Amino acid sequence: MNMKISIIVAIGENYEIGKDNGLLWHLGDDLKRFKKLTSNRVIIMGQKTYESLPIKPLPKRTNIVITDDTDLSFDGCVMAFGIDDAIQKAEYWDDTGEVFVIGGGSIYKQFFDKADILYITKVMESFDNADTFFPEIKKKDWKSISEETHNKDKNNDYNYSYIKYQKKMRLTK
Repeated sequence: MNMKISIIVAIGENYEIGKDNGLLWHLGDDLKRFKKLTSNRVIIMGQKTYESLPIKPLPKRTNIVITDDTDLSFDGCVMAFGIDDAIQKAEYWDDTGEVFVIGGGSIYKQFFDKADILYITKVMESFDNADTFFPEIKKKDWKSISEETHNKDKNNDYNYSYIKYQKKMRLTK
């Protein structure tokens, strides 16, 4: 498999990502960045994430939706029944060499060890009301390869940073 698996997510200071199947903040610039990075790509998401989208399916992308319900189908989407099935379908549909996992919490956890790249938007705030969290990014496993910080403004409710991580290669005996 030459295809890179990338995770794209916005997280709070304590790895918070959401509450009640929704986001905890509004960052207009991050939404534009998400669209730019994922357009013309394969995106993989869970059923709840798909159902929470304001536009379904996300345009200019191959939407792969993971569900346990083999009778379920969404117009304009490729249905997958587990992460291995999603990866196999992503390999078939991808012609760019990079696919994006876009959520939600349980999907991120299942793909975390398989990911090559993390595109993190770190929101500089903690959110006590969160009910969904991203796995901890450990320095022994991930290397930050780029970072840019932005201040809150009329389009963005919080200070935030874009951090791109690459998985460290492990030597095996």
